[in-house]
Amino acid sequence: MGDAIGIELLAGSYGVARLEGGSRFPEWAAGEFITISAAHDELSVTCPEVSIPEGIRCERGWRVLKLIGPLDFALVGILAEISGILAEKKISIFAISTFDTDYILVKDDKVSEAVGALADNGFKVYERTT
Repeated sequence: MGDAIGIELLAGSYGVARLEGGSRFPEWAAGEFITISAAHDELSVTCPEVSIPEGIRCERGWRVLKLIGPLDFALVGILAEISGILAEKKISIFAISTFDTDYILVKDDKVSEAVGALADNGFKVYERTT
């Protein structure tokens, strides 16, 4: 499956912030890639880490691998394949899906190893510099 899917490594470092449930969507959440997930007990915001103010509970230092889409909803096993490849290398992931595609976040200190592992398994990885 890897040879059919391209992956783009987005530029910059991202953070995953946690706000209390019922919080309003924060105005500071800005940038090329943003996702906000609201649940009863939390509001999670993923965006460029430079956008996240000090004092916000946050896990910083993530890089974003974007599966080049759009991907058909009928496709099966893409995330399982990628997560399996990275799990073999002991690389943890944070996965986010949108209507058109999937995003895999890996910690910055593991991104080179992740890109290499995916390339070794037939994925074409492109790095966005801007």
